[in-house]
Amino acid sequence: MSIPVKNSTPASAPVPAVPGAPEMIEKVVFINRCAKVVKGGRRFSFSALAVVGDQKGRVGIGYGKANEVPDAIKKSTEHARKSMVAVKLKGDTIPHEVFGTFDGGKVFLRPASPGTGIIAGGGVRAVLEAAGIRNVLSKSMGSKNHIAVVQATLNGLRKLRLAADVHALRSHT
Repeated sequence: MSIPVKNSTPASAPVPAVPGAPEMIEKVVFINRCAKVVKGGRRFSFSALAVVGDQKGRVGIGYGKANEVPDAIKKSTEHARKSMVAVKLKGDTIPHEVFGTFDGGKVFLRPASPGTGIIAGGGVRAVLEAAGIRNVLSKSMGSKNHIAVVQATLNGLRKLRLAADVHALRSHT
């Protein structure tokens, strides 16, 4: 039996931010429990899929496995921070329609007018919110596997290009 220890700060007190560090948003998309049957019973292990973003055009996806849920989440968020990529945004939406694929997962993203919000579900919504996209329409097709859908969304976001970038490429020839 453990004795609770009083903290000097209340639980709802905000954690002081590191000066100069961007504010990151972390979202756990899916936690999976796996059971291994051994002589004494079942051994459980957990895996977690997490999305991390700064809501300013940078987003990363991470996958972690451990014997405890908090450890799996910690590993997945650390992996997501290490694998962050930049996404091209046009205000608070995407510059053009895009179709992302990964394995069996297919995700269609379409820019939307201001006030529309994020019309997406599950893993697609988590990735778009972490990237800082606020107005977009989406359709997830094919696989319902969380990893495939999240990776397909990131694949689509990586394909985005701004008109100025395309113009610069074409004018150099």
